[in-house]
Amino acid sequence: MVGMAGALLLTASTAFMALRRKGTEAAKASAPASTQASARLDEARLRGIIRSSMEAIITIDENQRIVMFNPMAERLFGCPAADALGTSLSRFVPERFRAGHEAHVRQFGVTGVSDRQMGGRRILYGLRATGGEFPFEASISQFGDENGKLYTVMLRDISAQVDAERSLQRSHEELRELSANLLNIREEEKSRIARELHDDLGQQLTALKMDISSLELSAGTGADARAQLRGMQRLIDATVASMRRIAADLRPVMLDDLGLVPAIDWLAIDFTNRYGIDVERRIDARHTIFSRDGATAIFRIVQEALTNVARHAQATHVDLALYLEGDRCILRIADDGIGAHERADAGRKSFGLIGIRERAHGLDGSVLIESGIGQGFAVTVTFPLAALQQDEPFSDNPENIEEEPLQ
Repeated sequence: MVGMAGALLLTASTAFMALRRKGTEAAKASAPASTQASARLDEARLRGIIRSSMEAIITIDENQRIVMFNPMAERLFGCPAADALGTSLSRFVPERFRAGHEAHVRQFGVTGVSDRQMGGRRILYGLRATGGEFPFEASISQFGDENGKLYTVMLRDISAQVDAERSLQRSHEELRELSANLLNIREEEKSRIARELHDDLGQQLTALKMDISSLELSAGTGADARAQLRGMQRLIDATVASMRRIAADLRPVMLDDLGLVPAIDWLAIDFTNRYGIDVERRIDARHTIFSRDGATAIFRIVQEALTNVARHAQATHVDLALYLEGDRCILRIADDGIGAHERADAGRKSFGLIGIRERAHGLDGSVLIESGIGQGFAVTVTFPLAALQQDEPFSDNPENIEEEPLQ
């Protein structure tokens, strides 16, 4: 933004034009020689400041005709001062902004404010003599006397800054797209591995168990042989159970086959069985049809939140709610643990929460964290309902299973 130096330049340029408008030559003729010399020195200094300014300085009259155009303005707009003086300022304003700009200058003239920033938070645009547009920041000041008003605008090209901000924004968007794509790829890979574990390895272990059973029957009365075979069966049973658990952790088959709500029910029951932490569920979205991406995001957020509870919360109870509120879908997981401030990892970055935020952001959702010392920890994720139903849906009902101007 135009700083203190800019304000001084605005004041200097306006003062210079005031001297010019009041007819300083006539005043000098009747003044003492020392006063005349001092006035000439002041005028020379003002001229030097304006000419050497790193900002473009333009002064216009009440009809918005240019009466001063400094060297930086010449370079910025690509127009010699001789061609600019006496012409309308609108020639340097893009056509779509001209009416608004002229109205703004008139409005500023009646405010009585001596100077102000132009544009506020909006980007202003100028028009070069060659026809190209460029963004700038500017301040405007006014001076009035019996001869009328003069308006002085000081502006600076911010093309590099705007380009850098846009580049940074594009980079952020690309990183988020990359993050979302990596999440999708990971889900697809988890689904493939889970299917292979369930369909291939599970079937092979089951067949091996049947062969061992048949062998046990044909082994006669050999007690040692039967004991050894029974030990092998127990090992296979444990292997099958581990395989099913690993496959379910990767991606529960029921999430695709039965839908989101049964998958959350299974996840909560399995969590209680593993860690002894009760999960009270209030799910009022059993008849809602979620898209695949929406169901996956909600399931993974629940899974990550419960994992954080098991690792850090020292909780005995968890409240899990999924419900609709108007055109929003709200997911809330709260525990009665020690709270975030007393956790062992409180000073470290939580990648689990980062993952939750990224999944929520991918569906235009927002995340609210609530925690206090000894008051537990709660995460609330709010989604636009439409964002959870965008692509080809699968139902949570098992019966429906299918495969701007210058200012």
